[in-house]
Amino acid sequence: MSDAQGTVGIVVGHGGLSQGLIDAVRRIAGDAADCLTPLSNEDKGPDELRAELDRIVGDQKAVVFVDLRSGSCGMAAQACCRDSLVRVVVCGVNLPMLLDFVFSREVPLEELAPHLAETGRNAIASITGA
Repeated sequence: MSDAQGTVGIVVGHGGLSQGLIDAVRRIAGDAADCLTPLSNEDKGPDELRAELDRIVGDQKAVVFVDLRSGSCGMAAQACCRDSLVRVVVCGVNLPMLLDFVFSREVPLEELAPHLAETGRNAIASITGA
């Protein structure tokens, strides 16, 4: 997942969620999804999950996407990114957010993270009626 040209994304989720989201991005965006790596919490305790996340991110500029802010994935991501200028966490990952990321990853992190959160929020709607 090494990419000197832009920010990388790690999608951390419960069970098979992260792989499923990345598979969907790949179907829509093709090779642009190569900047994303899935990480599941399956069979991992909090310390093991954080260690694996640290190993995957390394010293790369990264956005760590998580499904739940307060779950094991969110806690591991926050610990991994704490005190880092090149790692940020974005909670509540969804497909529109990841699609936006793969085409916007050259944007500086301090602008990218809030932009992605807004994209995710804007994709949520309640549609009623026929």
